[in-house]
Amino acid sequence: MKTRVGSGLLLCALLICGCQTASYWAWEKMGVYKRDLLKKNVVAARDDQKAASEQFKDALTRLKELNSFQGGNLEKVYSSLNRDYERSVERANTVHKRVKDVETVSADLFKEWEQEIKEISSADLRDKSRQQLRETRQRYEELHSALKRAEQSMDPVLTRLHDQVLFLKHNLNAAAIASLKGESTNIQTEIGKLLEDMNAAIAQADKFINTLK
Repeated sequence: MKTRVGSGLLLCALLICGCQTASYWAWEKMGVYKRDLLKKNVVAARDDQKAASEQFKDALTRLKELNSFQGGNLEKVYSSLNRDYERSVERANTVHKRVKDVETVSADLFKEWEQEIKEISSADLRDKSRQQLRETRQRYEELHSALKRAEQSMDPVLTRLHDQVLFLKHNLNAAAIASLKGESTNIQTEIGKLLEDMNAAIAQADKFINTLK
């Protein structure tokens, strides 16, 4: 029984580990290689950064409205802010996944590239391929740094935004709005910095995509 269980677990592990390889094999059968997949994932990461940026802009607008609140339906104010927070979380989660996809494919691409260089018999062509690999990896590192900087800027903003949503939920009154105004101003500053980081990441993604054409 133990042997069967052990074999079953081993088979599952092999299947899980082989999923990525099988995926690459399937893509290559259609003429799509790791370089193409990396470009595809960078484009997706850039587009999702743009979408997340727009959502955080909406949250920023909502916070500014909160600061200028002079009376009205507090339940509506809370619902709007909570909706923007939830949408921001969804966008942030998508960005996290896209960055992970880019990291996975780039690592596999560079590993394959290094291995294939060893198969080139011509010393001159090997040197040229190594130089191209170094240049591509350097451009990728610039992109990756920008993506991670923007990605890491999202979580602190979401945490503070969540604090405001919960505080407002627990205290649906004018005093709560007044208490949040100072904190809201601080979050607006953080969102502004986040948008700068996202714009920088988007620009780096465009630059990297152009080098892969």
